[in-house]
Amino acid sequence: MKRLKRIGSVVGAVSLATMLVACSTDSSTVSVVVEAEEEEVIRDITEKEVLEFQQSWGEGIVHIGEVHSEGGDYEAAASEHIERFYGYDIGNVLFKPTLASEKRFRDTFEGALSYFIGGNEAYPEDNGFAIAPWTDVQWENEGVIIEGNKAVSMGVYYFTPANGGEPVEVEYNFAHTRNNDGDLKIVLHGSHYPYSP
Repeated sequence: MKRLKRIGSVVGAVSLATMLVACSTDSSTVSVVVEAEEEEVIRDITEKEVLEFQQSWGEGIVHIGEVHSEGGDYEAAASEHIERFYGYDIGNVLFKPTLASEKRFRDTFEGALSYFIGGNEAYPEDNGFAIAPWTDVQWENEGVIIEGNKAVSMGVYYFTPANGGEPVEVEYNFAHTRNNDGDLKIVLHGSHYPYSP
């Protein structure tokens, strides 16, 4: 059995050996076997990891569009993207997509998938954000705040359309945590167009 535990910013795993304690008395010998659990240490999130995660997320969005444009299984590509980057498998995810107003919050895997590829009758406003398609996603962080196993970032990302138009500017807030395998997962994703009076 493995139990995860965070200890500051220590990196590595602690493996404790099995201990045998023998106690002798006048009439008998009592043996006590203590089996220690293997403990893995959860590392604090670093800013470098957040930046690499953002880059990979953007590449994933571009990939979904490429698969769609080539007539491939873009639903599978989008499902893999959500499984890799979002924490629906570990708990609640607060996801407010950019182009959603009727069903503006997507707290299920199904709702997130619909947003990225469309085609779900339960979400008629979805046209498939990720299959637009895009050729590039650039990030401009206003800041990244890290508290141990939690990280929050805010800023603007720019989506470059495949048709050669100007990049689309979108404001974002992301929050990350680690899952039991130590992988970063999104637990909050808020995204919207800049205010225009």
